[in-house]
Amino acid sequence: MPFSTNLSSHSSVKEKTKNDSPSVNMNRVATIILGGGKGTRLHPLTLSRSKPAISFGGKYRLIDIPMSNSINSGCFKIFIITQFLSSSLHQHIYKTYRMGTFSSGFIEFLSAEEKPENKNWYSGPADAVRQNLDYFIEAPADYFLILSGDQLYNMNFQDMMRYAKLTDADLVIASTPINEQDAKRMGVLKIDKDQYITDFFEKPSKPNDLKKMRMNAKAKASLGLNSSSNKEFLGSMGIYLFKRQALLKLLEIDLREDFGKHLIPSQLHLGNTATYIHKGYWEDIGTIESFYQANIALTHEHPLFNCYDEDNPIFAHQNNLPGPKIKNGSILDSIICEGSTVESCYIQNSVLGPRTVLKQGAVVKNSYIMGNDFYQRPVPTNRLPEDIEIGENTIIENSIIDKHVHIGKNVKLINEKKLLNYNSDDIYIKDGIIVVTRGASIPDNYVL
Repeated sequence: MPFSTNLSSHSSVKEKTKNDSPSVNMNRVATIILGGGKGTRLHPLTLSRSKPAISFGGKYRLIDIPMSNSINSGCFKIFIITQFLSSSLHQHIYKTYRMGTFSSGFIEFLSAEEKPENKNWYSGPADAVRQNLDYFIEAPADYFLILSGDQLYNMNFQDMMRYAKLTDADLVIASTPINEQDAKRMGVLKIDKDQYITDFFEKPSKPNDLKKMRMNAKAKASLGLNSSSNKEFLGSMGIYLFKRQALLKLLEIDLREDFGKHLIPSQLHLGNTATYIHKGYWEDIGTIESFYQANIALTHEHPLFNCYDEDNPIFAHQNNLPGPKIKNGSILDSIICEGSTVESCYIQNSVLGPRTVLKQGAVVKNSYIMGNDFYQRPVPTNRLPEDIEIGENTIIENSIIDKHVHIGKNVKLINEKKLLNYNSDDIYIKDGIIVVTRGASIPDNYVL
């Protein structure tokens, strides 16, 4: 449903000059990262972990992106709300992120727990925040920055915070120009000349609703977009910067469970809600296809998601592994992570995660192999194969290979029948992309 708000008089942002740009104290900002629900659209990658714990780009987890953006922006007070299959996520955070002894920062997990006044699990992101209000009320913060744990972007939140101070808005929503296809799956904003939000529609699909939320040529030009650009809508990125009291008040007056569907429209009725427009790369990892494309895009000459900014690094767990060992072969436009062993193979437009072992003659094209946490399984168990490797003369194309997988000799994972979808115990096809599940064992000569 659409929601509109009639704004009371507010100061014009454009009337303020650059010299009026306020200083910001990020020490008074607390980050709340939403650890994700069941992630059904990313099945089967979420069979054994939550979405933010999924390996990305070889050496990262999805949670590393909001964590790194927060830390690089000076936000060192971080809450992480978790519920679904969170053990892997907890272990990664504990191993990767350590706040200094003399720092005022902290990382605190808020897992679903039974409380005297509430014995229910989280029913949605807003409900998850509401159930942990006791912890947030005690946090030494004037603003709360709410982030998703499964998005890709590079952003300096100091700029967003500076904009919040400049507008004095109770809520600032990060937004980005999007096309019509994306608009149908996102919250869409309408704004006035000063970037205060006047209208909001969650996932518009009907022609009249889309027409109502479409930007005109003047609005597109103000964002630096050509009139011919197909980015005709302004989409919410699901990144919210609340004033402390505004968030507490909103959670009390609207007891529903979702920010986009419920609380954001309620906040618009209260007014004083603005948007910070992000013009860089942003991707919501909501499907197997978007996850696959985001990983393969890292192999491009100039990837849109920047992992190479030394001033704003993407932090990852340090494995203390040797560099990859390449024994002959041909590698084109690919990423080979530490500890990998490649024996006379052909690799093109692919990402190989840590400890990947490719035997002689293997061919990997347009694929993401997540790698492994160990070279050999720690203990004998039927849940993991004995040899974690990809066998001789095996061909893998357009695939995602989860961790700790054994693939035998002369296997062909090429989607020979061009299937759009396929399900079995260990191998799936989603949107034409082959997915081999964690711990799978594929026998010699198998063809799909």
